[in-house]
Amino acid sequence: MTDLPGLDLAALATHLGTGPLTGELFRGGRSNLTYRVSDGTDSWVLRRPPLGHVLATAHDMAREFRVISALAGTTVPVPGARLLVEDTSVIGAPFYLMDEMPGAALRERSQCPWLTAEQATALSARLVDVLADLHSVDPASVGLQDFGRPEGFLARQVTRWGKQLDASRSRDLPGIDELRDKLAGTVPDSPRPAIIHGDFRLDNALVTRDPLGISAVLDWEMATLGDPLADLGLLYVYWEGLGADPRAGSDPITGGVTSLPGFLTADELVARYTARTGTDTSGLGWYIAFGYFKLAVIVEGIHFRFASGKTVGAGFDKLGAFTVPLVRQGLAAAHKEL
Repeated sequence: MTDLPGLDLAALATHLGTGPLTGELFRGGRSNLTYRVSDGTDSWVLRRPPLGHVLATAHDMAREFRVISALAGTTVPVPGARLLVEDTSVIGAPFYLMDEMPGAALRERSQCPWLTAEQATALSARLVDVLADLHSVDPASVGLQDFGRPEGFLARQVTRWGKQLDASRSRDLPGIDELRDKLAGTVPDSPRPAIIHGDFRLDNALVTRDPLGISAVLDWEMATLGDPLADLGLLYVYWEGLGADPRAGSDPITGGVTSLPGFLTADELVARYTARTGTDTSGLGWYIAFGYFKLAVIVEGIHFRFASGKTVGAGFDKLGAFTVPLVRQGLAAAHKEL
């Protein structure tokens, strides 16, 4: 396409000093917008914030660019960072360019007819190993020692996501305030701080088939220094999805991929992470409940933007129906585990 919502290709070409550009909006992104752009010879991936109702600090292009640049020399697979442009006069928002990497983000079972049970097991293990590797990186060794404020991280996270909920609140959401209060009143002590991704899941990784592997982890907009168990708890939520709630209907959280034969269970992921890192994961229940709360707030923010006519992409019209089921799962985890 030569005319894309949120991306003026002519203005971008002028800024880059290239010939005419074509591009396409990647399907599946629900927050920052991601495009493939090409001059006919080379192609790149461009990331920019959503079109409207941008919550403070939630869509920081410079942070994404900085963290993937810093991790380039580690065992954590990331795309090559090419160019950061914070001048909003170019396309109307800050953006950055990165290398296009091989592989696919596995969001739906229909993408996986080639995946054997043995490969699913290996892919599960590889994904959790990447998370363990990320949390093992010394922030100072890659210049990220000032990338966040680990002290009081969890309490601030509950407050922050509560504020983001209030900024996107446009309807009654039964149970969500109870869940927020439960989390705020039972904040655990954190282990050693680490670089955390903030939204680590299977479909934020690009999976290659031959050889089977992960070429890159994507979507670093929520990365910071903080409690590594927040990443593990959220991965657990993504792995389990809403399958335990029959009222949730079709599950957009997992897409059903992780229920295919051979994939490790969520508890097996936790066991492998524990063995790899030596981290005490016995208190993971709080983090799982927080993961459901965080995801409910994210989904509600997307619903708010969609209802306001300020976002683009497929599936937004149905996503808002899952906020309350996520809250129910979070409450169940909180009352069971805390």
